[in-house]
This record gives sequence, C-alpha cells and structure tokens, in this order.
Amino acid sequence: MAVQAQFPQEQSGGGEFKRQEDAFRQHVTASGSSGFPAEPGRYHLYVSWACPWAHRTIIVRTLKKLEGVIGMTVADPIRDERGWAFREGSGHSLDPINGFQFLSEAYKATDPNYIGRITVPVLWDRTTAHIVTNSDDDLMRMFNGEFNRFTHSTIDLYPDGLRKEIDDLNHFIYENVNDGVYRAGFATSQPVYERAVRRLFEALDLLEARLTHHRYLFGSQCVETDWRLFVTLIRFDAVYHGHFKCNIRRIIDYPSLFGYLKDLYQTDGIAETVNFDHIKRHYYITHDDINPTRIVPLGPEQDLTAPHRRERLA
Repeated sequence: MAVQAQFPQEQSGGGEFKRQEDAFRQHVTASGSSGFPAEPGRYHLYVSWACPWAHRTIIVRTLKKLEGVIGMTVADPIRDERGWAFREGSGHSLDPINGFQFLSEAYKATDPNYIGRITVPVLWDRTTAHIVTNSDDDLMRMFNGEFNRFTHSTIDLYPDGLRKEIDDLNHFIYENVNDGVYRAGFATSQPVYERAVRRLFEALDLLEARLTHHRYLFGSQCVETDWRLFVTLIRFDAVYHGHFKCNIRRIIDYPSLFGYLKDLYQTDGIAETVNFDHIKRHYYITHDDINPTRIVPLGPEQDLTAPHRRERLA
C-alpha cells in the first residue's frame, strides 16, 4: 500500500518530514533603517489559534501589550487544499484589511511566483501591501524590542546577558520537541517515527530534570524560550500524544513539566491565547491522511487552572 505524506514536497525518500524554510524574512525596525519602520497601525498579523508557530507571536504580542499597535486576523482552523481561509465565525473572522478570502492571496500579492506551502504567521505591511515576514522567530524578536516606544510593557524576553544560552536552548527545543512532534507525526516509515519519538522523550526527560529545580528554563526569569516550549506542551496531551503517536508519556505524567505548563498558562493574558477547539479541529480534521475519519476526540480532561506551586523555585 502506498503511503501518502501529509506534505509530499517536504518529505524525504526515507520517510522523514523536512520542514520548508520561511520564504519572507524582512524586518521591522525601531529606527526604520530596514525600510519598515515600527509604526502603530501600519502592520497586521495573520494567524491561526491552532498553529504553534503563530501562537508564539500571539503570545509575545499579548505580553508586550501591542494589541492596539499591531492588528490581528484569525484564520479558520480547517485548512484544505486552498490553504488558510478567512471565514466568519467563532474565534476567526473575515479579513478586514484586504478582504482576502485565503491567505494565499497575501503570498501571491507579495510574490506572484510563490509555489511553497502557505503558512502562518504572516506580518502584512499595509503601506506597501506586501508581506514583511512569515518567520515566527523574527516576529517574536521584533515584537519584543522594535515597538517598545509604543507600549508600557517593560518585559524583555531576549535579554542581552542570556542571548547565547537562549539561542542554544531554542535550537535544542526546536530540533527535538517543537519540530520533533511533527517529525514523529508526519513520518512515513516505522524507523523514522521511532527515532523521532525517542529523541522527543529524551528531550522531555532532560527538560523535566531542568525544571525540577528552576521555575523557568533560565531560573526565575521567563524568556522567549519558555514560550517556544509552551506552545508545544499546551498541545501535547490534546493532540500530539494521540494524533501524532507521541504516546510514551503525557505531559501530565511529568510533575515538573505539567506544573510549569500550568504556571505559564496562568500568566496574565495567556489563557485567552489558547483555543483548544481550534487546536483539536485543525489537527484532527485537516490532517486527513493521519486521521481519515476526521473524528475530533472529546478529551483530555486537564485542569490548567489548578495551583502549580512553582513560586518557591529559583
């Protein structure tokens, strides 16, 4: 029986999922030296509540209190062969900026020859009517620092003294956890799947040990790395454990990781960025090669508002 990959253009001959590179990588800067000056109302963020990469940017926008500076439109969680769509309904909306029906229209407006997969997040420049970037990594850094004069938030998620350590741990978490769940879930051979799952749980075990003695990944200070990990942990028991067959353990089975997840979830404004309805419907309905019945599970039950008791940790 032939095995159909979820994204054939991003699958190796050996059955490994190889994520495509971000297509647009221009930068908004406070000084405007990049040609894209930070200005209130100029930029608009296209996201999905379901996508972990988009979720990272939503979180930083929330923590930096940029909601009144950078607009945001949420795509429908059900993505078909036409890509991310804008439909009116609960938690998502029509596109008020350009009247786009599909996010692919933004890509084609920016590059008529674009042939890659359409992804979120996207930062749109209303002045030039083009995409600035579709890189969540770049957007997290831009939102963290380039719009500071338009916000009262003093949070710094990428402090000078920790940048090398943050970059190194970001890379480890991306390779083994963030993208690791996809490498397991989108694998089309047993050996590839098993390698990805073993690497994933070895990484989770190491992170569990690290968080046993520290409230956050770098001690008492919450930085961007914590939120990069959060977006995977929050989806893990609901989606990755079953849908992607990452089922050696659940996050709730890790005392420190689950307490850490609750701690982050209970940060002001963060619970409002988590939409389990969109998350579950997106994965279980959109990935029909993995879940052909498109049945969306009811569970799991998990109380993310219960006391986490991590304040005592350094």
